[in-house]
Amino acid sequence: MGSAFEPDGAGVSEGARAAPDPRLRPYLGDYAGYRLRGFPPGVHIGMPSTALTVIVTIDEPIELPVSCHPAQPGGRWDALASGLTVRPCLIGHHGYQHGVQLALTPLGARVLFGVPTADLGSWLVDLTDLLGPRAAELRERMAATADWSRRFAILDQVLLDLMREATIEPELRRAWQLLTGSAGRARVAAVAEEIGWSRRHLGSRFAAEFGITPKDAARLARFESSHRLLRTVATEATEPGTGASLAEVAAATGYYDQAHMAREWRELAGLPPSRWLECEVFPFVQGPVPELLEG
Repeated sequence: MGSAFEPDGAGVSEGARAAPDPRLRPYLGDYAGYRLRGFPPGVHIGMPSTALTVIVTIDEPIELPVSCHPAQPGGRWDALASGLTVRPCLIGHHGYQHGVQLALTPLGARVLFGVPTADLGSWLVDLTDLLGPRAAELRERMAATADWSRRFAILDQVLLDLMREATIEPELRRAWQLLTGSAGRARVAAVAEEIGWSRRHLGSRFAAEFGITPKDAARLARFESSHRLLRTVATEATEPGTGASLAEVAAATGYYDQAHMAREWRELAGLPPSRWLECEVFPFVQGPVPELLEG
């Protein structure tokens, strides 16, 4: 548990972070609870990643004026899930956000939702469409208590009840591990050769399961690595000129150079990393900062 104040005293971040029940850990990352209040109204960027995102709000619905799917209008959701995408979305706020965020693995989509990741695509999906009345039950039960430990226990109970037997083809699981576990450094041709498939066969089967191409999976992994490092650098750079430079971050995360990283950020985040560092309201309070959120 913890809280952090913005330097100007305008905003406060409170929340908690905890690992799920051991039986759920192959399928999702840590539970991340958050309550952000007192910030100036505005929007922040929902970044693409190699995990499926699930958000269950407490109090107010979450508003996304711009979806990550070009054919989907913005909207408001009490609870939502999204698949994998190479486009950002915009999340609106009035200075206040309260809820829990989960990051599911592709196998988690099959085990907990009963569908492959590709079925979600890059759409924002109301959690009720996937879980039925259990989605409303989950939100109501979490909103009925202010204790983060209790909220996470409720998540454990509901998700364990939803678990079903499911698998992903071994070759596809291995390809996913190679492409994302290397932070995007693995070459698609080498991955295809290792699993014994042609590159074309890998591409078609990979997209049918995950909803993105093998190349995009590698791009997302590398982008995610740079995003994580930039957020850490920004958090730790307490004085002007301290911390790693953008060129050093680009080199450390596998880009050819800073210009290459900037081009990828424009496509995946909608703006270059230098601009994100300047304008993002919540880069320090929404990331998994251990001293703030472990509990």
